[in-house]
Amino acid sequence: MLYYYANTGHKVGLERVRRCMAVMKKFSKQDIEMQILVNDFRAGVAMKEEQGLKEYVTIETIQDIDAIATMGDSIIIDSNEDDHGRLVKYMSDFKQVWRFAHDYKDRSVHGETLLCSECGENAAIVDEYYFKHHPKKERVLLFLRDHDHQKILLSHDTFFQSLNMELLLGHYFFVKYEDELAKRFSVLHEPETYMELISQSSTLVTASSQAALEARVAGAKVVFLKLKEEIPLYPVELLYRYGVEIVTELNTNTLQTALKNATSERLTKITPFDESELLKYF
Repeated sequence: MLYYYANTGHKVGLERVRRCMAVMKKFSKQDIEMQILVNDFRAGVAMKEEQGLKEYVTIETIQDIDAIATMGDSIIIDSNEDDHGRLVKYMSDFKQVWRFAHDYKDRSVHGETLLCSECGENAAIVDEYYFKHHPKKERVLLFLRDHDHQKILLSHDTFFQSLNMELLLGHYFFVKYEDELAKRFSVLHEPETYMELISQSSTLVTASSQAALEARVAGAKVVFLKLKEEIPLYPVELLYRYGVEIVTELNTNTLQTALKNATSERLTKITPFDESELLKYF
């Protein structure tokens, strides 16, 4: 059995489990059984609603993978958590251990195989769905991310309302928060329409680097908001290489300039996730 652990939650969002879904769909075509491990029940429900995920298991942290996986299984770890030395045990217990690198300086410490999302032209993992042709609707879609516990959308409402953007709600938004946002945005979209809206919107403004890459692959203009003290899943240098405009301050003029410079030319140098390196172990 192959287990894929994706760190999720109301403070880290769902980017890693979306990346996981892209990998799982690849493996399912090869009849390889894969079980998804997430940190909270709501993450699994979100993927059920958004992408039709059938099964998942909830665990507390990276240290609890071996509460589900057993001796001889293989695991993929997609998390920046501190494993507190647990990785040593995983290397002795499991057949194969893959781990997503924390950054470009990260190195394999215990013999685990690193998956580097910052290395090479084909490093970004994007669902094949976005590579298909999708008719575009002319709109500026705003998807900040799946969580907004700092209430950035409310504290900078003038900025976000400046271009009459349509808002795609996050899966971790609370009902009362959504009610407040409804007073400030003329159009709100439910989170389960994520894939449809990311693929069919002509322009996307987002603080999610996974969403940014998905939209670019689908042929949208994309502006990425690099929020202070936030570490993106993919580095801004990689996003820029793929034609994503980067905005580092919530300034209306800066955003308008970025939108003018953004390109909608479909990507040709990024390809769907190549599972061949992992498949050779099965």
